Amino acid sequence: MKAVLQRVSGASVRVDGRTIAAISQGLLVLAGAAEGDSDEDVDWLAPKIVNLRIFERDGKFQRSLLDCGGAVLLVSQFTLLGSTRKGRRPSFTGAADPEPARRLLERLAAKITELGPEVATGRFGANMEVELINDGPVTILLDSRDRLEPRRAGGR
Repeated sequence: MKAVLQRVSGASVRVDGRTIAAISQGLLVLAGAAEGDSDEDVDWLAPKIVNLRIFERDGKFQRSLLDCGGAVLLVSQFTLLGSTRKGRRPSFTGAADPEPARRLLERLAAKITELGPEVATGRFGANMEVELINDGPVTILLDSRDRLEPRRAGGR
């Protein structure tokens, strides 16, 4: 699974002109499931999202979402799996089929909730308008497949 985390002071989702979800301080998480992703990917990603220290204290990233009491707005984003290696149009063949992806994203929302933060969600498969106030700006990319790769020399 891939996820883009954006630290926000507010975010909301509209479908058909109506706001269906909104949060104040916390994280807007755009998440997409790849072909072959499983519950193990969710089990790695959820604690990473809530425990990543990307909120400031004393001018440094020292606090997690749990530490600051923030919420999560989780939005399905299959386009994160788009490949632009060839041609001018992205290919989405690496994205999971809709039903497995829906199940994984619902599991991700449930896992994050189990860990403590309030979770609001967009509507899977809908054309959504996402509005946010990016705080920082701070934007972090996560890929659950990173847990499988050996650490590179010189990496942090």
